[in-house]
Amino acid sequence: EDTLHEAGVSIRRLLSALHGGVEDFSLVIPLDLLKQKQQSQRLLDILTICISSIALVVGGIGIMNIMLSTVTERTREIGIRRAVGATRGNVTWQFLIEAVLLSLIGGLVGIAAGAFLAGVLAVQLLGIPATVSGLAVFGALGVSITVGVVAGIGPAWQAARVDPAVALRYE
Repeated sequence: EDTLHEAGVSIRRLLSALHGGVEDFSLVIPLDLLKQKQQSQRLLDILTICISSIALVVGGIGIMNIMLSTVTERTREIGIRRAVGATRGNVTWQFLIEAVLLSLIGGLVGIAAGAFLAGVLAVQLLGIPATVSGLAVFGALGVSITVGVVAGIGPAWQAARVDPAVALRYE
């Protein structure tokens, strides 16, 4: 493998000499093709990571906005729960679990849609088999849960800080 490129250059020089300096032949070195493929794959991986990161940030902002509006709409409910004995921790966990469930459902829908589209595109259009690895599924679910926790922690803390007396008078 170390001398493959040098051997290709020597063979090209020899063939060129045998053909009178006219390059009416083609010499392909598989290692060069492999290196080009690896460079293209790296670029595609970086592009995929960038697009995925943007989608995760947008999804997290969406979850946070939904949870903030939920806290506002349910202020009276929070006040009642706190008045009958719920601690700030109870309220925090309630809203945090809701945010995680919201992101988990979105992650499951995304995994199902991605697996379906990969199968349809790969098998139907390209004629190649498509597989979805378990590691990818669990990784996607882990990232989805993490986004839910990060996006839900602020609204959960805000809900826990609601004063029960003020919340009971809230309309």
